[in-house]
Amino acid sequence: MQIPSLELQIQTLPDNPGVYQYYDKEGKILYVGKAKNLKKRVSSYFNKIHDTKKTNVLVRKIVTIKHIVVPTETDALLLENNLIKTLQPRYNVLLRDDKSYPWICIKREPFSRIFLTRRMIKDGSEYFGPYTNFKMVYTILDLIKELYPLRTCNYDLSESNINSGKFKVCLEYHIGNCKGPCEGIESLEDYQRQVDAIREILKGNFKESMKDFKRLMNQYAQDLRFEEAQKIKEKIEILENYQSRSTIVNPKITNIDVFSIVSDESAAYVNFLQISHGSIIRSHTMEIKKKLDETDEELLELAIIELRERFQLLSKEVIVPFDVDLGENIKVTVPQLGDKKQILDLSVRNAKFYRIEQLKQLQIVDPDRHVNRIMAQMQKDLRLQAEPRHIECFDNSNIQGTNPVAACVVFKDGKPSKKDYRHFNVKTVVGPDDFASMTEIVYRRYKRLLDENEPLPQLIIIDGGKGQLSAALKSIDELGLRGKIAIIGIAKRLEELFYPGDSIPLYLDKKSETLKVIQQLRNEAHRFGITFHRDKRSKAALNSSVESIPGIGEKTMLTLIQHFKSVKRLKLATEKEISDVVGVSKAKKIVDFYKIN
Repeated sequence: MQIPSLELQIQTLPDNPGVYQYYDKEGKILYVGKAKNLKKRVSSYFNKIHDTKKTNVLVRKIVTIKHIVVPTETDALLLENNLIKTLQPRYNVLLRDDKSYPWICIKREPFSRIFLTRRMIKDGSEYFGPYTNFKMVYTILDLIKELYPLRTCNYDLSESNINSGKFKVCLEYHIGNCKGPCEGIESLEDYQRQVDAIREILKGNFKESMKDFKRLMNQYAQDLRFEEAQKIKEKIEILENYQSRSTIVNPKITNIDVFSIVSDESAAYVNFLQISHGSIIRSHTMEIKKKLDETDEELLELAIIELRERFQLLSKEVIVPFDVDLGENIKVTVPQLGDKKQILDLSVRNAKFYRIEQLKQLQIVDPDRHVNRIMAQMQKDLRLQAEPRHIECFDNSNIQGTNPVAACVVFKDGKPSKKDYRHFNVKTVVGPDDFASMTEIVYRRYKRLLDENEPLPQLIIIDGGKGQLSAALKSIDELGLRGKIAIIGIAKRLEELFYPGDSIPLYLDKKSETLKVIQQLRNEAHRFGITFHRDKRSKAALNSSVESIPGIGEKTMLTLIQHFKSVKRLKLATEKEISDVVGVSKAKKIVDFYKIN
């Protein structure tokens, strides 16, 4: 597979948070970086000469750019940390050591200690984080300490040790920071109740605890201890913005592979995330060209087998969006909620972004192929006999029956063909009758095309529901075009597509390209019709105003219409400005008329 040019790869990057990876011509990893906006960050490497020789050398070596999209900038920071430690890229220095971001640990022991750590020990203790913001960690720990007096010693507070009187209370007890569980002054039940409340805070469920924080703040304020009250207030504000868990690093998910699939008419895109010790350490997306009508289940099974072999994956569990058959030795999980569902959603998100990126590249490099794909998709989605290469859309515009007009816009190969747009003044209809107006303009449009032997469209779209569609069909039948041109109506409210003789509408996926093309047609017809309608109303108002001025004839009226465009502009014009257009004598008559009226 030929690697796209760097310019093309950058052009199609998403504007989302994520991690980018640079590879050289041999496919070796050069650099891993994070970004709030992937496109802007990666572009910045290539649009200037850098201060350091090292960076300039790096840029010259880059051949391939890969990326992983994540929900937030914090997740990007954590993922960058994981990948640098796993891949050890040559040009990354800062994070190649064995340090990691801190966690808050609830130790598994009687009278659990709660403390900050960088090391996760698999002894049944609970770990929350990791945290990229140290201020957040210290704020949480300080707030916990102020509200819940917990022990800080590392004694083994077993029941037998406490009963034997082995330990004595320390200074922390005497200054009120601990309630003395080492001497049995505080029961294990009361202590664990506090630990349960802290656990909820660390999970992000601190509604009840927040009441305690605010009560403490108010108490300080009543005691005139305003500085301490302000400190509590600042900590509450930080805590309200606290995000408890990351999708990128989760100690509850150990060694698991995640697979997802996104497909369209011609290809499927399978994303794979490798989770090791709770962290994402690899992401890869592959494209599979469809040859027959393969199902997503069949394609995903094939992709999983190939990817597990290619990357030598040995995990005993895979997470997938639907059930697949991988044999008896591999556990298949289809999550509906929770942490595993979040990681699956992240995989789906990356598959979707990869598909969009590939389609953008195709559109730039081979626009004809891109158009052919959309036309084939529209033919299938709309159940048409032929590809809709030539589409025409009609829209009526009138306000309280005044100046009824209509518009016809034309799309060829999915793009506007503005030279073929047409306006219509409704001639045979009196009053605000949209249905009769639609019948008239559709008849006039296709009668003319037939008379002039012009090509007919493959698809007609009527902006409106069943009534408008039926009105248009009268003209189609009268001209003998039923069955020769496909015609559908689109209702605005729920984007329902109506077909002749079918009372049940068709609903397309809100994200489908077919619906987007139809919406673009409808919106363009509406814009084109409204613009024409406004111009006509404005000219009619100017006509009626100018015609009522004594001594001003039709020729002068036309000159004024062409120059001033509206009555308001004519009224605001000075006598000199008007005289420059129609002469001094007529200008005086116009100015005098508007002074009186």
